[in-house]
Amino acid sequence: PDPRIADATSREQVISIDQPRGNHNGGDLEFAPDGMLLISVGDGGGGGDPFDNGQDPTTLLGTVLRIDVDGDDFGSSTRNYGVPPDNPFVGSSAGADEVWAFGLRNPWRIATDHDSGMLYIADVGQDAREEVNAEPYASAGLNYGWNTTEGSLCFSPSSGCSTAGITLPVTEYGHPDGCSITGGVVYEGDALTQYAEHYIYSDFCSGVLRSFKYDPGAGATREEVWVELGSLGTVTGFGSDADGRLFIATPGTLYELVGE
Repeated sequence: PDPRIADATSREQVISIDQPRGNHNGGDLEFAPDGMLLISVGDGGGGGDPFDNGQDPTTLLGTVLRIDVDGDDFGSSTRNYGVPPDNPFVGSSAGADEVWAFGLRNPWRIATDHDSGMLYIADVGQDAREEVNAEPYASAGLNYGWNTTEGSLCFSPSSGCSTAGITLPVTEYGHPDGCSITGGVVYEGDALTQYAEHYIYSDFCSGVLRSFKYDPGAGATREEVWVELGSLGTVTGFGSDADGRLFIATPGTLYELVGE
């Protein structure tokens, strides 16, 4: 009856994913325009992908998963979801049924733009590159490269790698400008009309906001680094409300992005 209070007895386990190490747990949940739940999951941790999960779509690690929380294909108290039949690996031994995209290191935040149908994935790099991937949500089964690539650079091997079949990021930056990307949201508010439909994001280490507008023919356009705003500190996440207002989270502080 009180919308500010959750009913603890209503708790159900939807899905559980074992993590071999304590880092790279990824971490975002996003309902897509079609009502399916997207889950971003890190590669299992450790430097350099020691478990070789990034390029293995048969594991749930290093992926974006897509499940139907209204379905129940398993009849289990710990596995309460359905597998959408149009997931790219359904019925194939090449990948797990739940996997929608793979080749990710630590996709800390994801976002869908319900107007354009784009899916944005901010993937934390190793030692050299932080990246944003942006592709139509309907593009199933994409390989974003890790650990063959880190951003657009070769990682394993360190040179001469083949990028055949790999979807490269639409924008990236090096570690002098940050060290751990914090993915954002597509701006849909009224306060900053010049940034309508721009993807706004930051970095945990620099705390500086960045933005771009995705153009289907040209990729990331109108890229900006918001140096005049300065650092907001250790930015951990973004959110928006029903009116499109944009919020930025740091430990202990929640900011709202408003006009001048």
